[in-house]
Amino acid sequence: MNLNLRPKEECKFDEISLGEIMLRLDPGEGRIRTARSFRAWEGGGEYNVARGLSRCFGMKTAVVTAFADNEIGRLIEDFIFQGGVDTSLIKWVKYDGIGRTVRNGLNFVERGFGIRGAVSTSDRGNTAISQVKAGDIDWDYIFGTLGVRWLHTGGIYAALSENSAEVVIEAVKAAKKYGTVVSYDLNYRPSLWNDIGGIEKARQVNKELAKYVDVMIGNEEDFTACLGFEIEGNDASLKQLSTDGYIKMLGEACKKYPNFKVIATTLRTVKTATVNGWKALCYADGQVYNSLEFENLEILDRVGGGDSFASGLIYALMTFEDAQKAVNYGVVHGALAMTTPGDTSMASLKEVEAKVNGASARVQR
Repeated sequence: MNLNLRPKEECKFDEISLGEIMLRLDPGEGRIRTARSFRAWEGGGEYNVARGLSRCFGMKTAVVTAFADNEIGRLIEDFIFQGGVDTSLIKWVKYDGIGRTVRNGLNFVERGFGIRGAVSTSDRGNTAISQVKAGDIDWDYIFGTLGVRWLHTGGIYAALSENSAEVVIEAVKAAKKYGTVVSYDLNYRPSLWNDIGGIEKARQVNKELAKYVDVMIGNEEDFTACLGFEIEGNDASLKQLSTDGYIKMLGEACKKYPNFKVIATTLRTVKTATVNGWKALCYADGQVYNSLEFENLEILDRVGGGDSFASGLIYALMTFEDAQKAVNYGVVHGALAMTTPGDTSMASLKEVEAKVNGASARVQR
């Protein structure tokens, strides 16, 4: 595997993420529908990766996004500061006092417990980043003048609007022009695509984007829904994944998209909202690399676990260019992120490396 990473000394940023960031409002142990108070966080599928790479792994990262310039936007910016992510590439848009043209998104999230699954209710219509159009962002300045080693983006942002899909395509093309590695998390959300063409539109957009991706991330539903692949031996009625069929599908994906240098995917078995089976695999150079496995991972807050998997994976690919290490760093970082509240990781590199190397959960004194 050779990712051909740009030299660190010629780039201002190790990684940038393109996507939407919302204000997350969390009722804690309660329910959204009965809450009287909420704890505020920031979160977004693409941004969470940049934050994890910054706070846990010590990399220089930035986010390309847009906010309505009001108190909510500035609150989210303050959270981003705390995450150590560079804010200089944020586009600030004048707010009209009502939100007729642009606004900032909200995401209400309850964690779930036992037989009660987690619930996420987003309020993101007409957000500032969804209104950004192709041509609004100077990619030549970002990738050419500043220099970026890695771009991460994903299917959540691509689904926000027709504009968003066009901006993602523009971004990945510019990244490839300047030799920046591109990772993309398919992150299929039916609710985001339903009113703009459904699964057919999702496939149209993602099949075009896939041509420019070096590291493709997604679960089995993502690959079937977004790229149209089928998994032999899958029992849909029992919702059981045929591992052999899945691996064969990944091989077919690499044949269809020879630009894929790595495919990485999490494999989650939901036993209850608070106990999941959690593992991952990485497909590179025609070989399958299985991660460490957590058969009964106890979960406090599962939202953002996949994003933390992605940031752990990217860190190890950039640092070691080793698929086995990458999938282990990814699955451990994702597991640790799900033991704390909020979208983003509170783990340290020391903790990740200890778990990768087999450390127990004994108290540390």
